[in-house]
Formats: sequence, C-alpha cells, structure tokens
Amino acid sequence: MQLKKIGVNTLCAHVGEIKDEQFHGAISPLYMSSSYAYEDVDVKRYPRYYNTPNQEALGKKIAALEHCEAGMVFGSGMAAISTALLAFLKQGDHVVVQKTIYGGAYNFITKEFPKYGIDFDFTDGFNENDFRSKIKSNTKVIYIETPSNPLMELTDLEMISEIAKEHQLISMIDNTFASPINQNPGDFGIDIMIHSATKYMGGHSDICAGAIATSKEYMNIIWQEGINLGGSLSDYTVWLLERSMKTMGLRVKAHNRNAKKVAKWLVTHPLIKKVHYPGLRTHPDYALAKKQMKGYTGMLSFELIPTIDADAFVKALILIKPSMSLAGVESTIVSPAKTSHALLSKEERLQRGIEDGLLRLSVGIEDKKDLIADLEQAFESVSKKQLQNK
Repeated sequence: MQLKKIGVNTLCAHVGEIKDEQFHGAISPLYMSSSYAYEDVDVKRYPRYYNTPNQEALGKKIAALEHCEAGMVFGSGMAAISTALLAFLKQGDHVVVQKTIYGGAYNFITKEFPKYGIDFDFTDGFNENDFRSKIKSNTKVIYIETPSNPLMELTDLEMISEIAKEHQLISMIDNTFASPINQNPGDFGIDIMIHSATKYMGGHSDICAGAIATSKEYMNIIWQEGINLGGSLSDYTVWLLERSMKTMGLRVKAHNRNAKKVAKWLVTHPLIKKVHYPGLRTHPDYALAKKQMKGYTGMLSFELIPTIDADAFVKALILIKPSMSLAGVESTIVSPAKTSHALLSKEERLQRGIEDGLLRLSVGIEDKKDLIADLEQAFESVSKKQLQNK
C-alpha cells in the first residue's frame, strides 16, 4: 500500500509504529534502554543521537504526515526551533524573520543570535515586499510562522517558497498552530517544518516535545547540530507521543469544527470588540486560508470591549480553563500579554497588536453548546459585577 494513497487517520494510526515481533501486541513496544550494542550492528544507537527504535519510528510518522522524507523528535518545541536555526546559520550570516513569531522564538533570536554573531531582521508586515526588502547578500534563512500566535494572521506559503528559491535560501516554518492535519507547507515548497509537539501532536496536555520534518539532506545537517546541542527526547515520552498521534486526525478535525462555531458566536456578542479566526469570511486572510489550509485550526483569539476586565472574565469561566499551553482536548484560555509574549516589552506587544484585553482561546473537543454556554455565563457575570461597581 502506497502511503500517499491512504487516509490521514490511517496514516496517524499505523505509519511509524514498531511491530511487536516477540509477543505480537497491537501497539508499539517501548524500548527504554539508554545503552545499545556497537559491534555487529547496522546502526549504533544512542538516545542523544535521536535514533533509538522509538525515536526513529516516530520520526517516520512525522515525516509521512508532513509529506517529507525525514522526521525527528526533540525535547521541546524550542529545542527543535533552536536546533534548526543554528544548523543553517553561523557567524556573519543573516536571517529574515516574520515579525509575529512565537514569543520564545523571538526571545531566542534577539538574545542569543548576537552572541553567535548572527544578524537578523524582522519583517514589517506579511506581503512580498516586506520579506524581499529585508534580504541581504549574507541572508541564509527565511523563518515564518503561520497562522501567527496569537492574532491568527497568515503568510502566503507559496510566496515565501518562491522568494527563498530565487535567493537560494532555506525556508523554515513553525507549523504548530495548524498541525500537519490542517496544513502541509512542504506541498507549497517550504523546506523545513517545525512543531511544538507539546500541542496538537501530543494533544492531551501531558507531553513536552518538539518535531522537525524535512528532506533527508537537510535532516542530516540538523541531526549533526542536534547531537551537539543535546535536545533529545526520552523514549517513554516518545512512546506516549506516538500513542497520542494515533488520534491526531480525529482530534484536530473536532477542534476545527468547534472553533469555527465558537468564533461565529463570538462575532455576534456585544461585549466583543474583534475576533481573530481565519475560518471567518470577515478575516482578511480568509481567501489565503482556503488556498493553503485544509482546516482553520482550533485556535482563535478575541478582544473584549475596553470596559470589560479581561482578568475578571477569565476567572468567571467554569469549564474553560485558564492555562498557559494550548491544543489539548480540553478548552483553555490565556492572556498572551502575561504568558506567550510576556518576554516582550509592552511597547513591542502593542506594536504587534497584542492588547492587554486580548485573550487566546484554544477550543477543545467538548460539546460546542457547553463551551458557548460557559462563555455566555462569564460575560453575564462580569457585566453584573460591572453594574454593581458603578
């Protein structure tokens, strides 16, 4: 059976699993050894070399999901991001970075790259000239994230691929918010896909991991950097991640359906100033989302009207949990200004459109009517308190 012809749920369930040849169990066996033989073997295995049986097998699943030749798992999303960037950048090189990347990646680039003598420029926007105008003679990499966190702005993947190829640059994307279920950047010519596997791949808020998918050629370069940086993942967590990814197709599609319903409901609420969700026809990037995405993700953000206290609203929620991470089966809400973008100054946050009243909602797989009811009762609660305080 050819992998390209099987459905995504079949791929999630079966590709990259290890056959239990001894006891014929239905799931992949877990190999916990941190020490393997070095004589008379085809592969010298070692956990920090990302090639234990479970690490190697899961890499195949990740590669297949991203329509790539090779995949690799890391100890965290930041381990994957830092390894990928440092694998292709050295002293004297330059990288063009989309302005609205994850706060941790922004902090890594701005704080660490000067130590390495690596130059960088952030784009002013998302159009073609914003990227082209930043390219220099020593530029080596273009790094993007789409949809962006937390405003759900989109970058044209085909455009980035064309620019990168024209200037012989490596194109990288943080594909976490979309997941491979909703978006496959490699199909549009992007070279390297990076994920915080903690999110949709793990999906149950109990795993911290990262992932990269790319060609065999580029993965070999990343691997050589990775064994020096040491951001490998324990085999037990690898095994748990493989288990979780079996249901990723089903989970992400449920996230998508719920998020679209919640976003449409929020748009009509009088206490909402703005909703950021690419699945809405009113979103400025709706046409682009239809072109390059297969689903609009379970992530959205919204801005409360200025008279509503964001902290009070979050505390009034009962079912939806205030939590720093995202993409678990349970719905969570967070203030980006206090968490994902807390490392940025207030001025930097405001420049990116991240107001203090902005809330990011990771829509889970609960019944959508229950999520809407929870949001409604929270709005009613803060409205009553506001009237009482007048």
